[in-house]
Amino acid sequence: MALQVSGNLHVSNDVIADIAGKAAMECYGIVGMSSPSLQDGIATLLPANRLRRGIQVTSSEAGIHVDVYVILEYGTNIGTVSQNLIDNITYTLDTYVQVPLDGIDVHVQGVKVRK
Repeated sequence: MALQVSGNLHVSNDVIADIAGKAAMECYGIVGMSSPSLQDGIATLLPANRLRRGIQVTSSEAGIHVDVYVILEYGTNIGTVSQNLIDNITYTLDTYVQVPLDGIDVHVQGVKVRK
């Protein structure tokens, strides 16, 4: 017999950003996350423990909107990698957070040769 509990669950934007960042790093062609602000026109690669800084989550009546700032691997197809990134983040947020999505925008801040 299942226990039914009534109430609301609130998930903070920081948690959503963490989940989206982890989903982004699982995608082929993503070298890392980048800060939304470019310093001197140069994209800096964020360390793995600061993935949240490469994601901006905003809430609206229609749902949440996610902006993802990434650095791609040199030689990969930007369109294909971006679409895979959107699909993976959408699937992950639908599965784990179950909040309505207003959209996901991918901002490619640079390309880098993976070592």
